[in-house]
Amino acid sequence: MAKIGGPYACGLDAAADVIDGKWKPRILWALHYGPVRFGELRRKVAGVSEKMLIQQLRELEHDGIVHREIYREVPPKVEYSLTDLGQSLNEALLPLGDWGEKHMAHIVAVRG
Repeated sequence: MAKIGGPYACGLDAAADVIDGKWKPRILWALHYGPVRFGELRRKVAGVSEKMLIQQLRELEHDGIVHREIYREVPPKVEYSLTDLGQSLNEALLPLGDWGEKHMAHIVAVRG
């Protein structure tokens, strides 16, 4: 969510604010291939609690990154997907993921 009290110092500051936290990049990646129901999303984002996943999805939805589709059927069906803005953010994160893959051994070694 946007910082209170003024503009961002740079674009990276704004982007980091949107993906702030441990779970949001993982949620974005889990939604990379298309719409996902909540239970499946929770399985794809291993380790996240239901409460945290709901909170993070709400923030991403508020920022226009994730779309929540409710199907009026019994039982109710809800799917989450990336908006166009979310797709573009996910694409921007790909080089960061590549960097992490390339340097993972070093990161593990120094953080021991």
